[in-house]
Amino acid sequence: MYEARGSKSMKINLRIERLVLDGLPIASNQGMSVQSAIKAELHRLLREGGISSELKSGGAFSSMPPNSIQSNQEGSPRVIGKQIAAAVYSRIGVNK
Repeated sequence: MYEARGSKSMKINLRIERLVLDGLPIASNQGMSVQSAIKAELHRLLREGGISSELKSGGAFSSMPPNSIQSNQEGSPRVIGKQIAAAVYSRIGVNK
């Protein structure tokens, strides 16, 4: 359960069914590290910033446009995961 800013408590269920990391320097054995970084960063962003009012009663996206994700740290799973989380949050967050 996430504590959203400005509210008592809110349960947010976010499911990403498929994530394509085409062209990124991620090895197949780094997938779980990227996933962990995405979860941790989305948790932080939602806890600190909340979710847009348009999505508080529910919503779904069939896809999201690709954002530019760049890594200067030789494909660090943590950095890439944080960038992916920021891209998702830019679509669902309060300041979208």
